[in-house]
Amino acid sequence: MIDYQTNPSQYRHWKLSFDGPVATLAMDVDEQGGLKPGYELKLNSYDLGVDIELYDAIQRIRFEHPEVGAVVLTSANDKVFCAGANIRMLGLSAHYEKVNFCKFTNETRNGIEDSSDNSGLTWITAVNGSCAGGGYELALATDQIILADDGASSVSLPELPLLAVLPGTGGLTRLVDKRHVRRDRADFFCTIEEGMRGKRAVDWHLVDEVVPRSKMADRVQAAATDAAAKSDRPKDATGVALAALNRTIDGDTVSYTYVSVSIDRDVRAADITIKAPETAPPADAAAIAEQGADFWPLAMARELEDAVLHLRTNETDVGTWSFRTEGDPAMVAAADAALLANADDWFVREVTLFLKRLMKRVDVSSRSIFTLVEPGSCFTGTLLELVLAADRSYMLDGQFEGDNRPPATVRLTGMNFGPLPMGNGLTRLASRFLDDPSQVDDAKARIDEDLEAEDADELGLVTFIPDDIDWEDEVRIAIEERAAFSPDSLTGMEANLRFAGPETMESKIFARLTAWQNWIFQRPNAVGDEGALKLYGTGQRSEFDKRRV
Repeated sequence: MIDYQTNPSQYRHWKLSFDGPVATLAMDVDEQGGLKPGYELKLNSYDLGVDIELYDAIQRIRFEHPEVGAVVLTSANDKVFCAGANIRMLGLSAHYEKVNFCKFTNETRNGIEDSSDNSGLTWITAVNGSCAGGGYELALATDQIILADDGASSVSLPELPLLAVLPGTGGLTRLVDKRHVRRDRADFFCTIEEGMRGKRAVDWHLVDEVVPRSKMADRVQAAATDAAAKSDRPKDATGVALAALNRTIDGDTVSYTYVSVSIDRDVRAADITIKAPETAPPADAAAIAEQGADFWPLAMARELEDAVLHLRTNETDVGTWSFRTEGDPAMVAAADAALLANADDWFVREVTLFLKRLMKRVDVSSRSIFTLVEPGSCFTGTLLELVLAADRSYMLDGQFEGDNRPPATVRLTGMNFGPLPMGNGLTRLASRFLDDPSQVDDAKARIDEDLEAEDADELGLVTFIPDDIDWEDEVRIAIEERAAFSPDSLTGMEANLRFAGPETMESKIFARLTAWQNWIFQRPNAVGDEGALKLYGTGQRSEFDKRRV
């Protein structure tokens, strides 16, 4: 099993250090530290394990070190910054392993950009050696790239000429959309193995500046210190420690404090249940800070994220996720109110941003997503986003026979109208009602109301509202039907339907990622017996099928 839980004391590939308002994250990959046997992580190349540590470090900087305003990303190796994704690992990996690896890596790089845009963190990459493929893609996710001018340090995206694939973590998109490299220059750059260095790299916008090796440390420190001074992160605040999650895995059940997962292997489906807090979370920032990682929105989000990543990576046959909730909707509404009322507090801001990233992670998961709204549910505000994210939602109209609980309800809060946008830049409500934006206004007029099935249906918040007689059969048939379809076709359909509306750099990266990985990574030119990924490093020349398709 691949475990996404780690902490700095367990890192094998990164060195994280702090100097006042500046953090340094140095890549120092353990060659023997691969997740699986069969390859060595030479030249600071990486696999999923390296990126799991990177993601953990980013989270800890955001939550545990509010005094930090700038992060320097560099290498502990004087000659190599990063050789990118380990090629031998890719050649040995099954298709789903490559896709999951690239997806998580993309999400991690998007998280870096999210912290730049919203958390007051400036990321500076100090490229002190060759920086190739995924290594350069990591640099492209940061705000500033400083390249050593030593005749050896360079940046490159050599995937096409060397491996017959493409940069897998947004490199092509960030070149032209973020750094505004001219298309003709980008074309040339992406078709040469050796990359670029020196003045041309600056002139072409591939890096921001080049600095002699002897002056590199001073220049990077000055840039980081200057950036940190402009940050709005509180210099004197106390960070919030991210303790290990309370998780138990027992056969087909995964249990946390607020989240539980139950797998039905006969229909390849998982029931994911989220519990509301039993008492109202604190309402003011000081009391929220005292709760720290036990603050329900953060505790729940950390658990749900771990469950999602576990299912994506370790339970690939489980193709349908059905979300349920349990508890008092008023408690979830109180948590939302606390987030909204204290939005300017650094910690509350980070919790809200984490919830946003979590929901985006659900959006891009290649699984069919259903939500089941029943009596006793608490699909309110933040948790209602799961209903809006679902491919289909079922809400019971009325009560189950013999059940004395009130009918199921859903409740909109302010969290549904801005703080948790999708990758396309729109709220899930706005994405849902592209044909008639006034429907968003209609929904907003019913904010903080407990809406029963007919009202929720009339507002367009749910897909179906079967009654007690039809409920069991409709839900069962839907889940069994999903299990009968081709998983490949479902992935393609869902990815197309979920992201309506405008295209952003983030949506482009994931849309193109889905397209090229599910095609190029399957083509013999890349992964066949005579393909580039299979033969790389053997001295044999790849034999390509020359037909354009």
